[in-house]
Amino acid sequence: MKHEDEVDRILADWHTARPDLDLAPLSIFSRLMRIAKHLDRARSHAFERSGLTSWEFDVLAVLRRGGQPYRQSPKVLVQQTMVSSGTMTNRIDRMTERGLVRRLTDPNDGRGVLVEMMPLGQTLVDAAMTRLSDAEERMLGSMPRSERDRLAALLRRLALSIDRFEPVTGPITLPDAEML
Repeated sequence: MKHEDEVDRILADWHTARPDLDLAPLSIFSRLMRIAKHLDRARSHAFERSGLTSWEFDVLAVLRRGGQPYRQSPKVLVQQTMVSSGTMTNRIDRMTERGLVRRLTDPNDGRGVLVEMMPLGQTLVDAAMTRLSDAEERMLGSMPRSERDRLAALLRRLALSIDRFEPVTGPITLPDAEML
C-alpha cells in the first residue's frame, strides 16, 4: 500500500508556494472531496444498475427507512432529502408517473397528502441498497473494523462541527494592494 497520495503531492506544492499557510484543513477536506467523488460514482452506478436515479433513491430510501406502510408526508421528504418543496413536488410527480410512489389523502388531515412507496419502488430501492452496500464494502477494502469505527466516530464529530458552522455572508474584504 502506498503511503503518499495525490493530496500529499498537492500539499507539498502548496507548502512550497505558500509556506505561511496552515494546510492541515486542506489535507482533510481535499481527501474528503476525492473520496466523495469516488463514492458519488459508485453510488450512481449502484442506483443506475437498479433502475433508479440518485434522487429517486433518496426519496425511496426515506420511505423505506420509515417502515411499513412506507408512507411519509412531503414535508418529511423535503427535510430528509434537503431539497425545496417545489423540487420535491416535481420529484413526486415524476416518481408517480414511473409507478414508484403514489399520493394518498392523509387520514389524519383531509387536506394533507402522504406519499406511499409502491411495490416497484420497494423492489428497486432494496436492490439499489444491496448494490450500494456491496460497493461501499469493496471501497473500504481491508480496513479493519476498529479503524472503520474510529473513522466513523471522527467523521461524525466533523459533521457535527460543520453542521454548526455559519458560513460568512456578504462580500469578502481583501486587504488594500498597498498592504500586500
